[in-house]
Amino acid sequence: MPKRLFAVDLGASGGKCFVGTFADGTFSMDEIHRFAHDGMDLYIPDRSGVPVQRSVWDDTFIYRNIVGGLQAYRRDVSNELDSIGIDTWGADGCLLSADGDMLGKMYCYRDHRLDGMVDQVKALIEPERIYGLTGIHFQPFNLSNQLLWLVVNRPELLASAARFLPVPSLFYYYLGGEQRVDSSWASVSQLMDAHTREWSKEILGALGIPAAILPEIVAPGASMGRFHAELAASLRLNRVPLTAVASHDTASAFAAAPVSNPDEALIISSGTWSLVGKLLPKPITSSEAMAVNISNEGGVGNIRCLKNCMGTWLVQELRRAWRVADGRDMAWPEMDRLSGAAPAFAALIDPDDLSFYNPDNMEHAIAAFCQRTGQAVPTERGSLIRTVYESLALKYRMVNEQICRVSGTSSNVVNVVGGGSKNKQLNQYTANATGLLVLAGPVEGTAVGNFMVQAVGLGIISTITAAQPVIRAAFPIKEYQPRDTAIWDKAYEQFKTLVG
Repeated sequence: MPKRLFAVDLGASGGKCFVGTFADGTFSMDEIHRFAHDGMDLYIPDRSGVPVQRSVWDDTFIYRNIVGGLQAYRRDVSNELDSIGIDTWGADGCLLSADGDMLGKMYCYRDHRLDGMVDQVKALIEPERIYGLTGIHFQPFNLSNQLLWLVVNRPELLASAARFLPVPSLFYYYLGGEQRVDSSWASVSQLMDAHTREWSKEILGALGIPAAILPEIVAPGASMGRFHAELAASLRLNRVPLTAVASHDTASAFAAAPVSNPDEALIISSGTWSLVGKLLPKPITSSEAMAVNISNEGGVGNIRCLKNCMGTWLVQELRRAWRVADGRDMAWPEMDRLSGAAPAFAALIDPDDLSFYNPDNMEHAIAAFCQRTGQAVPTERGSLIRTVYESLALKYRMVNEQICRVSGTSSNVVNVVGGGSKNKQLNQYTANATGLLVLAGPVEGTAVGNFMVQAVGLGIISTITAAQPVIRAAFPIKEYQPRDTAIWDKAYEQFKTLVG
């Protein structure tokens, strides 16, 4: 009998639901529901009466769409499911009371309340100690910053909270009531000990975060309970088992990369963010790794040694600014045509410069960076897009060199997974910049990884390594050979002077 699994893949700009079928040693998947969502800005007077900008997620809207995906499955496929797995972005969550009520909105990780929180964390515990314990570098959105903000600014909420549930845990809780989180998601919080895979009592104590509010950490593939009986009845489905996947979407995406030799493969989970790294057997927490901001995130039986780099967020924000100016969205094919026709290397930027994290206007932010660094400012839209893509590709080369140096490995291929694997221009630039063969796909890498971890948890596949030939057989992989490497080598020398 075929096994049918359901994957919920939630990103920072949209969500998708898929059905995956394992039958006779083969795998296939189909998208069954898709929806857009993003953070919403509210202007709320605080206790002083001054309006404060807050960026929040609409958790009920997201949950309604998960239910909508399950209704579509019941209508179009079957009334029986063998498992459900949920992956999400790697930040944010909410406080719950003992009665299951949400204590406030679920803040978005780009909310400006976190500006400066990294410094407050570092003031309470030595940065070297944090890195040595967690292997996670310092990002504004880390859960360590978010919970310390609550300790400092909302102690009354913490005092009345029974639990803090990370984003994926919240939706598992809505479906079945369990309060757990898998180690891949917990690992990126900067609160989990990378060596023991438990919450670090030392860090929690230093930051004043009550250990009791954090959920139990479980391994990817573990049980997360079953559907509420009442929910199953309302959807006319069985009480579906819920399975912990690699619920940090990057961990799922890395699990889907059809890698032949992990030591020699650079993996890029390409989308709003670019997560650039390698799969290693154990964390690297050396001073050199810390100096170049390498993170050691939990994978599926391995460590993702990587850097969080900005991705197509910059182009998405350019498009958003132009939508405001034009009153319509530019079509992506039109943007590709303009950028492909633009002159090469009109300007270069550091995609990870803080000015690009959450600016009011991305075009203005790029212009300001070029002015600060003594470059001509791109004025044509095609040049702006090309500047971003060329700069991203050069950043990938830099990160590859850093990771290879600290890990003592080398790379001879780049595996690009996720939505960005469809971006032919960026993929070709990545091959040119790195001088390496680029293998692009699967496109829905995060959902594929989600399914494979469910399959391992259910015993359909023996190990995540055994899933690799299944993935290669199911999905086409596109190749990009390096071109014009001498020109890109010259551009890289200029790029290194810009990023320091």
